[in-house]
This record gives sequence, C-alpha cells and structure tokens, in this order.
Amino acid sequence: MNLNTNFEPAGNIYQQARIAHWDSIARKLDQWRGMGQWYHKRLEEIYCFLVSPGLSVLEIGCSDGNLLAALKPSRGIGVDFSSEMIRRAKERHPELEFIHADAHDLSEIKETFDVIILSDLVNDLWDVQRVLEQLQPLCTERTRIILNFYSRLWQTPLNVARSLNLATSNLYQNWLTREDMNVLLLLAGLEPIRNTQEVLWPLPLGSLANRFIVRFWPFHHLAISNFMIARTVAKPVKEPGVSIIIPARNESGNIKAIFERTPQMGRETELVFVEGHSKDDTYEAIKREIASHPSTPSLLLQQTGIGKADAVRLGFSKAKGEVLMILDADLTVPPEDLPRFYDALVSGKGEFINGVRLVYPMEKEAMQTLNFFGNKFFSLAFSWMLGQSIKDTLCGTKVLWKRDYERIAANRSYFGDFDPFGDYDLIFGAAKLNLKIIDLPIRYRERTYGSTNISRWKHGLLLMRMVAFAARRIKFT
Repeated sequence: MNLNTNFEPAGNIYQQARIAHWDSIARKLDQWRGMGQWYHKRLEEIYCFLVSPGLSVLEIGCSDGNLLAALKPSRGIGVDFSSEMIRRAKERHPELEFIHADAHDLSEIKETFDVIILSDLVNDLWDVQRVLEQLQPLCTERTRIILNFYSRLWQTPLNVARSLNLATSNLYQNWLTREDMNVLLLLAGLEPIRNTQEVLWPLPLGSLANRFIVRFWPFHHLAISNFMIARTVAKPVKEPGVSIIIPARNESGNIKAIFERTPQMGRETELVFVEGHSKDDTYEAIKREIASHPSTPSLLLQQTGIGKADAVRLGFSKAKGEVLMILDADLTVPPEDLPRFYDALVSGKGEFINGVRLVYPMEKEAMQTLNFFGNKFFSLAFSWMLGQSIKDTLCGTKVLWKRDYERIAANRSYFGDFDPFGDYDLIFGAAKLNLKIIDLPIRYRERTYGSTNISRWKHGLLLMRMVAFAARRIKFT
C-alpha cells in the first residue's frame, strides 16, 4: 500500500514523526501495558454493543488489531501506518486482514463495508477532513461510521499519566470538540446520527461509573471519550413500491374513507388490512371496499394473535412493497399526510420516520390531558435514552424500509417481545441498528367512529416496564 500522502513538507515531517513514534510504542507494548488496559476494555464493550457480530468491518488506525478481533466480523480489515503494529496484528489475529497504509490515502482498498471504525485516531491526524473524505468510496448507504476521540477536558490528566509512564505517550495532538467533529463530518459529505460521552473512570472498579453514573448530568461532561456515529449522505431512491399496513379492530365506519383518501405513492401503493377480532362488521366492510376498488392493490388478513404489534408484524410479513407504512384505521392521522413520510424516507433524509402528534395543536378531543402528559414523559425518556430526538413514542404512523424492518425483527430477542402496540419494538430496534430517526410533525385529529382500544393505566404501567427494561439494554450497557 501507498504511504506517500503528498503532503506539504510540514505534513510529511508530522507523519514521519508519528510513524516512528508508533513503531516504538508497538515495541514497548510487548512488555508494558500501562494503566490503559481498563480504558481499552471498556472501549471494546461499547463497540461490541454498537456493532453486531458477523458484519464486514474496516478499522482505520487498527494498532495491534485487538478491537477489530473483539467485534467478530465476517470480514475484518485493519489499516495502520505503523509497520510494527501491523506485524503484531498479523501475528495475533491471522483470521483478519491487516494492511500497512496511511489513513490519508486509502485508494487501494476497493470494497465497501458495513461498519468503519476510527478509534482514538482523529486527534492524531494531520488532516481530519481528508481522512473522512477517503471513507466515501468505502461506504454504501447502509454503512455506519463510528469514531471515538478524547475529550479536551482530559488533556491535562492524560499528560500527567503519560509523564508518569502510566499511559501510552503521544506527540502533540488535535484536541477536537464534538462540535468540531460535526462540522468536519459534514464537510466530508457525512452526516452525524448521534453522539454519546463514555468512560468516566478509566481505571479498575469503574463499572458503576462507566455504565450508570456517566449517563447523567453533569457527569457525562466529565467523560474521557466522545463517541460519534455517522453515515454517508443518502441518495434518493426512485419509485419504490409502498405497502400500508392498517390494523383494524372495530373500525367498520372508517374503511370506506381509507380507500377514498389514501394517496398513491411510489411505483405502487398496496393496502394491507389486518382485522383483529372485531365485534362490529369491520371484516365484511373491508371485503366490500376491496370489491368496490378493484384497481387498488389490497390484501385482507385476519389475526390469530392479539394486539396491534401482532397485527402489524403479520401485515409486514405479507407486504410486497420496499417501503412499509403503518396507518391506524381510526384515521386520527390523516392518510393525506403519508406522502410526507414517503418523501422523508426515499429522499434519504431519514431511515425511520416517526410521526409526532405533540408539535401542532390538536383537535379538542384528540387526546386526553393525562395521555398528553404521559406521551411527553415518554418522549423525554426516549430522547435521553436513545441519543436521538423522539418527540412522540406512541404515534401509530411509522415508516421504514422493509430491509431494515427485517433486521429489526431478526434482533427482536435482544429487547424481548412484550410490546402490545409495536411502537417501542420498532423504535428500540431502529436505535439499536443506528438508523437515522426523523420526527415528522402531523396534526392529530379526533376520532369520527368507534373508541380507543388502549387502556390508559394498564398499558401505561406496561410501557413504563418496557422503558426500564430497554434502558438496561441500551443506555446502561
């Protein structure tokens, strides 16, 4: 691989000094580990949560390859400009591929990856933007770029530790803020998705501090490492097929309006009705309207299980479209709003489009006061827990790609299967996959037929249990 990065003279001197420095560190690490082993162990735990096993992974600045190996990739490639580090990585992890190259010139790598990692690298680079730009040809629209870098607050403590030979020595560095990195990612054509602050106590007995205390204000400001997840700026997709899943229980009076008011989107718009043990004639009403609208692609299914989540999953499993939408049959979210969800998804602005009822004023009887404040509470809890804005967790209208839903379903066991509505199941799953979640405000309407199927207290307590459970699996890992 090419180590000639065509820098100006100052840049060449900078890089050569660092190559020599990290070669010497590699030799030193054969007999000495310092106090950084607990810090690196915690980094491995975080990356193992963020990156599922079996993916293709590229690590830029891979050092001795231990982090890459811990992720158990289906294909793992590590790149480092230190020949000594690469030699040791090849010896320790022969199942992986290691390449001697400079991060500023990755032109000889001719494949794409599911995940690209830059761990504690950007603070040591001559030109951060140039390195980030090198990642573009290595990405697909599904690739996630994960990087972590030291907080400037730790500059003095780290310098003291290095002077005492307790931590790996470094030459002078870039001390970048999260705001700096957000700008550099955008300049390189990459889009930040979310960021967290990690590792409050990089020493023994740090589990309580690093898993729990660091999640709360003001302690997260004291963390040593900033983590950021980004993606390439997605390109619009042309004319995918759309499947609208419509769970319908005791909604006979709304079926005709659904056919009349639902707009056409994409290559074809399919209506998938899932009737759920109705006490009125909902099933017969759907059959009548399907017969009356032969030009509308439609499918009618009957639930054998119970609950909206079960109905949605049945509908998703039978849907033909590449885009999956959920529309509640009560029409409190107008079908006329669906094209805005479609546009947000296919334009690449988001990968999981979440309807929000709490921005615009509602019609008078659309939501009871206690329900409103309950939804506000859950929105704050989710935004804190997931690191992305989630202003409304229980709006029935959600839109995503079928390929992403299939990944969420495959990993459902991670969170369990006790969500009766399916909203939390989808949001948790999207966050675990590091999807870009977009809140889309809609005007919430009053019901014109029937009554709600939600029990405020029974289901509210269940949702609280789900939040507590998910916090353990997402926030306090």
